[in-house]
Amino acid sequence: MHAIKSSQTAHSARVPHRAQKPSSTATTYTLVTEPDQGLTAIYNMISSAKKSIDMTMYELTDITVTSSLAKAAAAGVTVRVILDQNDEKTANTPAYNHLAENKVSVHWANPAYNVTHQKTITIDGATSAIMTLNLTPDDYAETRDFAVITNNAADVAAIETTFDADFKNAKITPPTGGNLVWSPTNSRSALQTLIDGATKSLLISQEEFDDTGMENALETALKRGVSVTLVQENQGNKYSVVLTALKGAGAKIAVYTSTDAKSYYIHAKSVLADYGTPQAKLFLGSENFSADSLDKNRELGLIFSEPACMAGVNAAITKDFKGGTAF
Repeated sequence: MHAIKSSQTAHSARVPHRAQKPSSTATTYTLVTEPDQGLTAIYNMISSAKKSIDMTMYELTDITVTSSLAKAAAAGVTVRVILDQNDEKTANTPAYNHLAENKVSVHWANPAYNVTHQKTITIDGATSAIMTLNLTPDDYAETRDFAVITNNAADVAAIETTFDADFKNAKITPPTGGNLVWSPTNSRSALQTLIDGATKSLLISQEEFDDTGMENALETALKRGVSVTLVQENQGNKYSVVLTALKGAGAKIAVYTSTDAKSYYIHAKSVLADYGTPQAKLFLGSENFSADSLDKNRELGLIFSEPACMAGVNAAITKDFKGGTAF
């Protein structure tokens, strides 16, 4: 399969008697769907860097990635990496050491955050991948995840500004560009607004769901007649209290209860609102529906409207709903 790529091009006035050239301000979005498509698009993105690579990663164990970062640094590319230490220092230490030994500027994430759960790669200050997945090969084959690669100038600039602050543990209220969803600053309000704005449907996938605010927002949506469909990871019935309440309010729910690395796992964090209507919007990112994720972690997501990306997420999560166990 190939990643889904589409664009939103800025309008430009017609020039009489002159052929129109493609606008240099065209914003593109490329959806990468896991496990269907593999990591080729991400690997190729990293290898394409000419000037700089900035990466913030919760967990990094992929030696293809660390080798590519080291190769880029050896070729004169400025490579900077932030790795979580509060949860994943043990897992991340081999990557940290390898990168540090190979001309990569690597930084343990700010311990002021509960964890740094963000998963983002920015190339040449011009293109960013905002991901739900960690760079951990043990999870690739059987884990539902997404990434969106974009060159949206405002969003990329905001990601870089925040990276510069996080790389030196400086305090910052991250700029939101046109579309960004940051924890611990605007994620709760942004996701609440997305859910509150839905008039027809909400199709959601979540790994974690124990946040009362998100539960209440979905119950309110159901009361006003919005169809809510949820695909939820629910190992050990961890989220059954919330799911029971939502089912009672009318939500359609399918669960996955994978217990080992060989079982299909719902790791994607996505919200697709009003799909198939002119007001449709899509959230993809690292934020779970949990209080820690929304209020205490460093996280990053994106809310945007792009038809091909929305179609890809709709197809994947609808398939997962059909393949799950009805709750």
